[in-house]
Amino acid sequence: MELDRIDRQILEVLQQDGRINNQDLADKVGLSPSPCLRRVRALEDAGLIAGYRALLDAKKLGLSLMALVHISMDVHTPERFANFEASIRVLPEVLECLLITGQAADYQLKIVVRDMDHFQTLLLGRLTRIAGVTGVHSSFVLQHVLSRTALPVDLSH
Repeated sequence: MELDRIDRQILEVLQQDGRINNQDLADKVGLSPSPCLRRVRALEDAGLIAGYRALLDAKKLGLSLMALVHISMDVHTPERFANFEASIRVLPEVLECLLITGQAADYQLKIVVRDMDHFQTLLLGRLTRIAGVTGVHSSFVLQHVLSRTALPVDLSH
């Protein structure tokens, strides 16, 4: 799908406020409501808009410790990676799992937990027990300097 200026504006506004009503969105991008809604539906149908979600405050939920965990695997086979990834998908504390290069590790996990005891239980009771995991290196987040969910849709500047 080829995006024009208005499509990009729609995407930018929706990334900032996914609950905006169609009339207000149309006003912001300079369209009438009907064509604006058609464009939003087309962006959804094309898969550019993957979904709408609420962003929650982890600390207010009692999840005050975030860790970045590098995982090293014993062998690099599709089966071993698939088993690891399936095991990670069922852990609600894992917010993100990235297969990476350029490190001694194969995966980077972003994990959120209540406290160090919760982290230790997750680490020793679940992560290190996944078949093929040979190394775990953890770093703890001291401060969120920047956290974005919005993607840059207009890189022309």
